[in-house]
Amino acid sequence: MAARLLPAARFIIKGSLAGAAVYVAYDQGLLGSGAEGAEALKKAQTVLPPAIKEWTSYVGWELPPTPKIDFSPSDSWNKGVQTVMSALSVAPTRACEYTMEGWKYMKDLVK
Repeated sequence: MAARLLPAARFIIKGSLAGAAVYVAYDQGLLGSGAEGAEALKKAQTVLPPAIKEWTSYVGWELPPTPKIDFSPSDSWNKGVQTVMSALSVAPTRACEYTMEGWKYMKDLVK
């Protein structure tokens, strides 16, 4: 009986942790727009360093100072999306050009 309950309990615990992680991410605005994500990142950058410093002083560890990051996720995301869309927009033209070059190469080989 206990052998059957252990896998079920593990499944319930893992599912609960996954659900809690999704809820926290949604509640903090990480699953929203890019602006909401950038705001959540700024909020985390202001809240986490004091919390980590307090925790490390409690444990007795000494960590190096956190680096200052001037990074905009929304700008990087938009740049990535623009790059991918640009590549996809020219893909049919490039495929046609490469096909023509391939046929020309094959014709030259057959001659």
